[in-house]
Amino acid sequence: MKNRTLLFSLALTLMLLAFGAWTLTFFHYGTPVRHAPAAQALAPLQGPSSAEPVFSPPRPQDAPENIRDAVMLGYNIINDTAKFAPNHVGNELTCAACHLDGGRSKDAIPLVGVAATYPRVAPGNGGVVDLAMRVRNCFARNLNATPPAYDSREMRAVLAYLQWISKGVPVYAKLPWALPASLGSQHKPDPTQGAKIYADQCAMCHGDAGEGSPALWGKGAYTDGSALHGIDAFAVFTHKFMPKDDPSLTPEQSLDVAAFVNSQPHPRFADASPAQGTAAQGAPQGK
Repeated sequence: MKNRTLLFSLALTLMLLAFGAWTLTFFHYGTPVRHAPAAQALAPLQGPSSAEPVFSPPRPQDAPENIRDAVMLGYNIINDTAKFAPNHVGNELTCAACHLDGGRSKDAIPLVGVAATYPRVAPGNGGVVDLAMRVRNCFARNLNATPPAYDSREMRAVLAYLQWISKGVPVYAKLPWALPASLGSQHKPDPTQGAKIYADQCAMCHGDAGEGSPALWGKGAYTDGSALHGIDAFAVFTHKFMPKDDPSLTPEQSLDVAAFVNSQPHPRFADASPAQGTAAQGAPQGK
């Protein structure tokens, strides 16, 4: 009798263990466990999304009231430099010659997001270049002018404007609309062929002697220290944007035209600051 009781107890224990194991298995597989994706779980720790920046510049007139006047002045300086910054123009160009609608257009070199890409390490000498230094370079090299002082009203306005239209662009984000450094073509630029292309497709706007609007060589043009005086940079601009409203030149034609235009006389740039000078030699990515 005692042995029967012991065997019954043992059998009952085994049955209960088996039932418990089945119960755990049933509920484990029958009820899905929802785990948050790793990226979602870490999102609060990772900061802003790394999604590609969107080209959606705010209007200058929508800037906050406390900076609106400065933003509007910066916008006007870029569009009509001779009128709004007359002491800082030394040729016939304006900033808008390369940056349509204050750099808010993709139909010329955009400035949207450029404020988020500075400071930068200058190629060549390893110095650090900030946005104000880059703006000064543009005035000196492209407009052949005395650049605005760092603490000037004009400089503060241009910086405020560039910061405003870069609103929402993550710091140091890669800008999909930035121009490449070159066209990547192995074609050897031919200035003789470029002269023919220029006469056929460019002279109607830029003049037979480069004196048109905007001027491409001669005293009214950019200096020989401008980024555009590099064949690659000029060719990129020409291929992407010229002729205006109907960009149609092939990479090879663009390189030929660049070689021709930059073989013509340009105002000489006297570099007074090596650190600032080096920073402006790359492709024309904006101010």
